[in-house]
Amino acid sequence: MPELPEVETTRQGIAPHLTGQTVTRVVVRERRLRWPVSPDLETALDGQVVRAVERRGKYLLLRTDHGSALLHLGMSGSLRLLPQQAPLRKHDHADIELASGYTLRLNDPRRFGALLWAPNPPESHPLLRQLGPEPLSGDFTAAYLHRSARNRTTPVKLFIMNGHIVVGVGNIYANEALFAAGIHPARAAGRIALARYEVLVQAIREVLSAAIARGGTTLRDFVNGNGEAGYFQNELRVYDRDRQPCPACGEPIRLSRLGQRATYYCPHCQR
Repeated sequence: MPELPEVETTRQGIAPHLTGQTVTRVVVRERRLRWPVSPDLETALDGQVVRAVERRGKYLLLRTDHGSALLHLGMSGSLRLLPQQAPLRKHDHADIELASGYTLRLNDPRRFGALLWAPNPPESHPLLRQLGPEPLSGDFTAAYLHRSARNRTTPVKLFIMNGHIVVGVGNIYANEALFAAGIHPARAAGRIALARYEVLVQAIREVLSAAIARGGTTLRDFVNGNGEAGYFQNELRVYDRDRQPCPACGEPIRLSRLGQRATYYCPHCQR
């Protein structure tokens, strides 16, 4: 599913084309997404000027003076900027039409995405108000992680994937960051020293930043706002490499399950 780098890549692609544009019409063809499309979305967004396109975790916010459209791509969703006369494809569930003649089109085959309306301030919306800090922000520090992990027996991989602790560190990037930090994914979060959290915070930042720079990771469905695939998957060091040699020591990468998620690690390099 699209994780933070994919959502940020989408944001960067669509923001220049949406910011300052007036919404001329909203067309919803399918309201049955993960949460039903807000019944007042068309009325609330029609005629509004998009002041900014922002990201909070894996959510995109189209900010206007009177509220924000809140979008989530779910497991297979994508947003594309297209001419308004572009032919519809299967699973094109909603259009946000702009005065420029372009439309922001939401396609979501599995319908696990979301398109909601959040009155100002959007940070108070139930989906956003309890989210943890952004991993690329100054609020995300080793001291914060170490303090939050105190007395926790949760495996560190699940700990850093918890959106109430830190947003946007999805499965692919948790695997990669823990490998880069040399930390075993099953180690209890409360049994990791502050110095090791310093290394992990830096690894998370570097892995996410590199993925954003390369347009995200495309394993199945992801395309950005221009319909282009990401290519960070070419640089994955452990994810989806079960029994292949570790790039650091040559030992076979192992696959296990934590919280029902595929977990890849090197038993020699990660302790």
